[in-house]
Amino acid sequence: MPPTDTESDRNDDESPADADETGRTVREEHSLSRMRATIANRLQESYRSAVHVTANRDVDAEELLRATEIADDRLEADVSVVDLLLCAVSATLADHPAFNATFEDETHRLYEEHNVGVAVDLDAGLVAPVLRDIGSKSLGEVATERRRLTDAVQSGEYTMSDLRGGTFTVTNLGALGVDSFTPIINPPEIAILGVNRIRERPQRGDDGIEFRKRIGFDLSFDHRIVDGADAARFLGSLAEYTETAERFVPDP
Repeated sequence: MPPTDTESDRNDDESPADADETGRTVREEHSLSRMRATIANRLQESYRSAVHVTANRDVDAEELLRATEIADDRLEADVSVVDLLLCAVSATLADHPAFNATFEDETHRLYEEHNVGVAVDLDAGLVAPVLRDIGSKSLGEVATERRRLTDAVQSGEYTMSDLRGGTFTVTNLGALGVDSFTPIINPPEIAILGVNRIRERPQRGDDGIEFRKRIGFDLSFDHRIVDGADAARFLGSLAEYTETAERFVPDP
């Protein structure tokens, strides 16, 4: 039976129940989870309260990779590039204590301990469990503690105390193939280091062009507290420690 005039008019006028006034079709919608909402609020707070500037530096990674292999041979702990970088970061913070700090209530507080948060990607969002007092730990202890915290976060068996008390943060997107990004400071800290992927790049050597592995660092800092020259010097020290990373591997 053909539709009546009333039925035909109604079909012409109706839009899909999930389409908006512009004709876009909503695939799905949902409210933010508690964790995602917390992350969103903290990121908004970070951008509202800090003057973000990011400095970049490209560093030779051949020694870093070699040191990782040596550490795997010498230590019982499963040592990764990230663990050696954390030791390099701690040494750099010792040289540049203004970055191992927070800024709250108009006060720049510098800390003795290097409590470094290491960002971990979860389905629900990004969290940064804190490795406490890295400067007092050996490479093997850093590797063991980092893996323990990472496993605890990924399994949901962590407490809020594991996420508090940080003085600096490291976030690594290199494992996901990223060449450069702009890390967002984790308030009330004043700086965060982004680690990019390791890749081969050509450079002039004694016998012509040679290919060497290199790694990129992105340092975001609060320009109210430290200046660009301070950040450049920080990255210079980090480059030196990265390019001499075997110093962090204990003797056999």
